[in-house]
Amino acid sequence: MRSFFRFGQREGWTKSNPAKPLRNPRKARSLPHFLSSEEIERLLAAPPTDEPLGLRDRAILEVLYSAGLRVSELAGLNDGDLDLAGGVLRVRGKGKRERVSPVGSFATRALQNWLDVRKLSSREAAGAHAPVFVNRFGRRLTTRSIGRLLEKYLKQTGLDQRTTPHTLRHSFATHLLDRGADIRSVQELLGHKSLVTTQIYTHVSTAGLRAVYERAHPRAS
Repeated sequence: MRSFFRFGQREGWTKSNPAKPLRNPRKARSLPHFLSSEEIERLLAAPPTDEPLGLRDRAILEVLYSAGLRVSELAGLNDGDLDLAGGVLRVRGKGKRERVSPVGSFATRALQNWLDVRKLSSREAAGAHAPVFVNRFGRRLTTRSIGRLLEKYLKQTGLDQRTTPHTLRHSFATHLLDRGADIRSVQELLGHKSLVTTQIYTHVSTAGLRAVYERAHPRAS
């Protein structure tokens, strides 16, 4: 209607735009799909650890969940971004913004196990710029390849086929909030520029809120 009346003004049909004060309706934001802690455990245990690519896949899933990375951030990791002794990763996020992401002991162990057996192709030079995650030919994994390997383990474990690499990021944020992390810290860990983006996770963390309510409110039970 706004555009129609603007057109009418240009054509001389009307001198005013009565629709100008109208605002677009706000779109409802869908809640993110996430996995429970038990489902995450099943998924992380799926890759075999008796072969190099299984060790790679275990490390990929562990890091996605442990650090809450976007799949593009994971694919872009280089050897120079890893500080396994300190338990942190240097991550390049959206808009070329860099952040430091903590990573847990399970993920650091999985990463080390993978690096011990990884073989780079001749075109992927060893050193700080060597890709952390490579395919069977020693070349950097693409985001699509990471999505396909996740699909394989979802079928093996019978987990929800809607799950994507980003689901592990959603699960990371939801589980942190459920266990008492403050939303500002989760914002920093996710690399969100705006707190508004992070706030959607407060709507899915009802289990943690309920536990706090039951424990703290004098008339809860």
